[in-house]
Amino acid sequence: MLSYAVYSEAGGVGKTTLSANLAVAHARAGLDVLAVPLDPQDGDMSYLFDADDDRAKGDVDTLVHHLVGRGKGEFTDLIRTVEHGVDIIPEHNRLEDLGEALRKEQEARSDFGESFPMWTQLQRVLREAEVNKHYDVLIVDPPASSGPHLYNALDATRNLVLPFEPSGKGQASVSGLDDLVTNLEEQLEINIGVLAAVPNRFKGTRDQEEIIKEIEQLGFDVPVILRDRTSLLEGCWRKRCSAFTYVREHRNRQRDYEIETLAQFDKLARHLENEAGVDAPTPPEPGSLEVGEEVEV
Repeated sequence: MLSYAVYSEAGGVGKTTLSANLAVAHARAGLDVLAVPLDPQDGDMSYLFDADDDRAKGDVDTLVHHLVGRGKGEFTDLIRTVEHGVDIIPEHNRLEDLGEALRKEQEARSDFGESFPMWTQLQRVLREAEVNKHYDVLIVDPPASSGPHLYNALDATRNLVLPFEPSGKGQASVSGLDDLVTNLEEQLEINIGVLAAVPNRFKGTRDQEEIIKEIEQLGFDVPVILRDRTSLLEGCWRKRCSAFTYVREHRNRQRDYEIETLAQFDKLARHLENEAGVDAPTPPEPGSLEVGEEVEV
């Protein structure tokens, strides 16, 4: 099983957009995908996939209920299926109080001499639901800030995909990841792998090219480079769909540079699958809007 969290310390680097499009890219290739977004802010993956209609309802079962051992139903009842067959656990406003809910449960269990490690609850829930038997790919989208959302995401996936903007600020963010990953490994007592660093909003300047080279020299794999496609990705959020669906259904003509971006999502998905030894049964031609036939990759 391929599992990873898409994470960046810096905001505004397209983390959630990348997560969503990678989920679709994996599913396009015939893999079963579960996406678990953990960002408590609005404008999240649930919104992008138009699956957040229960976000503010107080009487529904949520992932937070299950993380504290108080689920109202089966874990599978939380799942919504969105475009290309991607399964997602929709975000709920209760995620804003996840840290407090975990702390309260830990204190209550402690009163009875029971252990309740706060950072391993997502892994527990996924394990009890036997997610690894039902899915080929698990993608977790935590917020940029450190805390229970991020720690649970890392403990459950053990791998990172790191989007960054090739600027001085983005370079500093990625350059500090060695220390960040080391600190998280020590705190969580796990090993964390970095599957890929993904430059986003690349405009082809010499400075940006130098920054990407420096990132590679730090030992980070950079399998693809995503150019600046503001119009395309803003359109995805406006129409609440992936870039693949947006180009196919909401563009009156195909633009070569947008097809190139779709191809980069596909190529990155294949790279991540190869890293985990996962074979996609029907990988499409990178960037193709027609899927279902296996091609040489």
